[in-house]
Amino acid sequence: MNRRDWLTAFGAALGVPLPDDLLDLGRALHAHVARGGPLRVLRPQQSELVATIAELILPETDTPGARAARVHEFIDLALAEWFDRADRDRFLAGLADVDARARGAGASDFLHAPPARQVEVLTTLDAELAQERDADRAGVQWRGRAAAPDRSFFHVIKRLTLVGYYTSEIGFTRELHAQIIPGRYDGCVPLEARGS
Repeated sequence: MNRRDWLTAFGAALGVPLPDDLLDLGRALHAHVARGGPLRVLRPQQSELVATIAELILPETDTPGARAARVHEFIDLALAEWFDRADRDRFLAGLADVDARARGAGASDFLHAPPARQVEVLTTLDAELAQERDADRAGVQWRGRAAAPDRSFFHVIKRLTLVGYYTSEIGFTRELHAQIIPGRYDGCVPLEARGS
């Protein structure tokens, strides 16, 4: 699948069922993540920042959260394999902005901010995204430029988190309760016992 096909499928992922090609891509990226290897785009501190944000978006409840699904590694690989330089740079600038917002609230960075402050920063980003969406729908400028909510950092990290989580084995089997091959396999049942 080329980048354009992936982005088209990816663009439809939030709020709608995941198309088969996006599920296939997600599984392929997760298979690559499972093999391990060094980070390709994110520095270790950035990877931990992504993991923390993703876990706040999809926290552990009665099912594992985004961190357990290794969404931060999925995002690092997606940034390396599927994002062009401008989109990758915009994402990294968004991470730096998250840290700057936490510093503005008195913490040394987002990772060292109290959990309530972390939630406050993300809530503010989500509210700004909603304002940008409203501006886009109204066809007006947002912060002195044309609104582009689908390119906003928070929009992108939310989408990547959802796609990364729901295409992981944890998200697919334990959250969605889906099976790749439904039913049960009885490989040693004699033909006459099958009743057909």
